[in-house]
Amino acid sequence: MNASELRQKYLEFFEKHGHVIIKSASLIPENDPTTLFTGSGMQPMIPYLMGEKHPLGTRIVDSQKSFRSGDIEDVGDNRHTTFFEMLGNWSLGDYFKKEQIAWMFEFLTKEIGLDPKNLYVSVFRGDESLKIPRDDESVALWQELFKGVGIEAEAVDFAEKNGMQNGKIFYYAVEKNWWSRAGVPDNMPVGEPGGPDTEMFWDFGEELGIHENSPWKNEPCHPNCDCGRFLEIGNNVFMQYIKTATGFELLKQQNVDFGGGLERIMTALNGNPDMFLTDIFAGAKAEIEKLSGKNYEDNKESFRVILDHLRASTFLIADGACPSNKDQGYFTRRLIRRAVRFAHKLGIGKNFCSDIAKIYIQYYQNAYPDLLEKSENIFEELEKEENKFRKTLEKGLKEFEKTISSEQRAMISGKSVFELYATYGFPLGLTRELAKENNLEIDEEEFKKELEKHQELSRTASAGKFKGGLADHSEKITALHTATHLMLAGLRRVLSENVHQKGSNITEERIRFDFSYSDKMTDEQKKSVEDYVNLAINSKTDVVMEEMTLDEARKKGAEGAFENKYGERVKVYSIGDPESSSGLAPFSREICGGPHVRNTGDIKGVFKIKKEESSSAGVRRIKAVVE
Repeated sequence: MNASELRQKYLEFFEKHGHVIIKSASLIPENDPTTLFTGSGMQPMIPYLMGEKHPLGTRIVDSQKSFRSGDIEDVGDNRHTTFFEMLGNWSLGDYFKKEQIAWMFEFLTKEIGLDPKNLYVSVFRGDESLKIPRDDESVALWQELFKGVGIEAEAVDFAEKNGMQNGKIFYYAVEKNWWSRAGVPDNMPVGEPGGPDTEMFWDFGEELGIHENSPWKNEPCHPNCDCGRFLEIGNNVFMQYIKTATGFELLKQQNVDFGGGLERIMTALNGNPDMFLTDIFAGAKAEIEKLSGKNYEDNKESFRVILDHLRASTFLIADGACPSNKDQGYFTRRLIRRAVRFAHKLGIGKNFCSDIAKIYIQYYQNAYPDLLEKSENIFEELEKEENKFRKTLEKGLKEFEKTISSEQRAMISGKSVFELYATYGFPLGLTRELAKENNLEIDEEEFKKELEKHQELSRTASAGKFKGGLADHSEKITALHTATHLMLAGLRRVLSENVHQKGSNITEERIRFDFSYSDKMTDEQKKSVEDYVNLAINSKTDVVMEEMTLDEARKKGAEGAFENKYGERVKVYSIGDPESSSGLAPFSREICGGPHVRNTGDIKGVFKIKKEESSSAGVRRIKAVVE
């Protein structure tokens, strides 16, 4: 079975059980200032897990594109990737533990044929201080299922101290078997949902476990240890609690949130713990071997970095994160440059990124047809960034060698690190890696001071934006989000009906909005858009939400990026009643799943465009406020 077949089998299995298949959301979250990327399958589902009605019902299934920037420096081993697909199914107040556990067991062991002898399970130990009981219900359900295939599944506790103990089911504490956005219960803010989970692990064999030369040789082996024997392949979260000022209470609806890494399940099916030996990477790996004249087995770290980073970059550029020094684009740039640097180590001296991207686009074209549609832009951005970096890479590497020779100390100065950044385009992460390879450290504090002095990107300053989290639906953000709809409608009337949204980021202070348009706006055009939005605000007109099919929304002229973001039923927000007796068209009519005010008078203020500039080729950017 290849990965495409696995994805299809999963979607069809849950469709057969009453779930509606939805398309993956973008890697760039919409109107969520708390995070740069979609890092899990549940992220776009948070409003519905909190009780908002999903237009497609209470049973949903998908395969969600995900990207985790925090894993960049971990890539190089056999199981870390920055980009991955998360297979997900949700019960939004519908079925619960009994159905979910039975379906996952059936899917893994019967539908795709994983041997239950190699399957191990973890459950929540319970916590007296939280007044949340041990999850014996899940244990009983798992035991019954294992018994049905002739396996006595003993449940054991404290495996982290006592090892396997011939167990099949393992109790763990909140640190391992509790899920919420913020992590452990102590870190959860009031109003945050969470709950116990039960995770599934694949055993690659005792011979891969702790041995004499292992760093964990003095620690017990168990499914949640790090020795490499076990791999988590899926996680059933039973999101049934909400944190209050006095503790935890049951949510109004009990939800199921399953997440299973497509690549991880493929690794289990492959029977080999090296994720990069699955069919997903086969074509790109063969191309790198051809270009470098070297084989994967002898150069695993370099191959893995290139394979992961160029796959991630391909998807990120397709979703609008073109290489830059800001926000999402910073990470795309870092991934490409890191891939080029490891290719240089393999002896690849010519541009190759587009060649690898082409292989991935062909591989994923049926599941993600937008990659093919946007392929020319993907190739153009990769080529441009690779050209830019290759011009200075060799000079920069020579400069690095000179630096460590001249400084002759255990720590490289921050000024030297900044010089490599400013002159040779070496991100901090790249210099950090080079230093590590030479058993050196770098003075990061001094580097940060140099960055601030030169008003360059400071990752520390924006670290809060890199954390994943719940979309902010505060009163101010809701008002600004609604104003953004009005602004887009104004742009389409003043400039052209060919203007469409290309991206947005809304914080408590401002709107940042990218749209398709080639020319710089004149002062008169900006004023016209401002007047249009303020007229809508001052008219104090109602915001009307209707649920309808996508076809109906199109016929009504609703604006929206139809191709990837929406299911068959959508929410359409009309600002100004389209059926009013005056016969006037609404100020705005747009497909959206975000928060809106009930009446434009709730926006409370004057809309102003503070800045209008180029964002990328054919895309303009507006920064605006309501004050």
